[in-house]
Amino acid sequence: MARLFGTDGVRGLANAELTPELAMSVAASAARVLAAHDRSHRPVAIVGRDPRASGEMLEAAVVAGLASAGADVLRVGVLPTPAVAHLVGDLTADLGVMISASHNPMPDNGIKLFGDGGHKLPDGIEDEIESGLAAQPHRPTGEQIGRVSDVGDALDRYLAHLMAATPHPLTGLRVVVDCANGASSAAAPAAYRKAGAEVIALHAEPNGVNINDGCGSTHPEQLCAAVVEHGADLGIAHDGDADRCLAVDAGGNLVDGDQIMAVLALAMAEAGELAESTLVATVMSNLGLHLAMRDHGVTLRTTAVGDRYVLEELRAGGYSLGGEQSGHVVLPGYATTGDGLLTALRLMGRVAATGKPLAELAGVMRRLPQVLVNVRVADKAAVAASSTVREAVDAVTAELGDEGRVLLRPSGTEQLIRVMVEAPAEDTAQAAADRLAGVVASAS
Repeated sequence: MARLFGTDGVRGLANAELTPELAMSVAASAARVLAAHDRSHRPVAIVGRDPRASGEMLEAAVVAGLASAGADVLRVGVLPTPAVAHLVGDLTADLGVMISASHNPMPDNGIKLFGDGGHKLPDGIEDEIESGLAAQPHRPTGEQIGRVSDVGDALDRYLAHLMAATPHPLTGLRVVVDCANGASSAAAPAAYRKAGAEVIALHAEPNGVNINDGCGSTHPEQLCAAVVEHGADLGIAHDGDADRCLAVDAGGNLVDGDQIMAVLALAMAEAGELAESTLVATVMSNLGLHLAMRDHGVTLRTTAVGDRYVLEELRAGGYSLGGEQSGHVVLPGYATTGDGLLTALRLMGRVAATGKPLAELAGVMRRLPQVLVNVRVADKAAVAASSTVREAVDAVTAELGDEGRVLLRPSGTEQLIRVMVEAPAEDTAQAAADRLAGVVASAS
């Protein structure tokens, strides 16, 4: 049986795969597991959500599950995922529950769990929660049933946290922000205005069904055009739960997560804030990031794909910056998880402090053309271990030398081999990727 928890919580088609019954059971089991680990007090849980319609239904189920297991519940309503993580620590709660499917289409939804201090739960605790789903525990009654209340100042608390982490006022900057009709629709414009910027908000009118619909970080085309139309200094694109951001320069050109990390890494190194002069990124980050960091004396440590692995490496090494090409950036000195609003404020703060346009700052890194080909195979593990495939990868790697890179990896969820090639020219990368894909297909 497949593990219920993926790399970012429980996710699926709302009311079909992720049902109210499952949500209630997961919440109740989480409360019981946490109570068993610390019996000194009654557990307290923060519950937030993004604005998709199914979140209303699932929030009710989660709250009922928590209270039925004896946990007190603090509802914070529609807020970004990183706000829920922050409030776990700020309100000294034991658990945070965020109901969101992030950048997924509206029909999907998910449940993300945060433990003490707002950190993602370890695999072992998730396994305990999953194991407890089939249990028939004694239910509390009377005054032992959990109580439910609303946190009226949740957004204000989160905004105050963001302002404390903003390095420089944004006075004089004009920014267009695409909120994806998601969880940042109120928070992002408020935060950027509070920091001093002139803000033009796009897709900041959620109605329960328009989240991520042709907008946000997965569809930045309208933002690119709006930045140019409004003569803005830059644009910011969030996803549905605002744990990530991408940027757009004044010319309407996309600035991805790798480039954002390059800008922040050099700013932090200059300020003496980049621990061990090290940046953490996944194996999918562009070779251009590796080359730029090498040229500036910054060590780049790589992890498997997934923010969970970036977080693990950051905590293990005591590093201060890491993230993914998708714009999921983590600053452990200020947040326990990726925070798109915090990332945007730090990036805009750098623009304001230096007086340099974003295009110039991002130009420290040249993105090499990157081609990804997915090859369906019968047995991904066998193909990945094939000597014929390995020899082909070694041959292409030798041909590209220091100016290119090959990454071949099995998909985590499907019988696919992902072939990624980077090279100085698009046609060179495409030809190499197609050649390797042919070898992979033949080896299947």
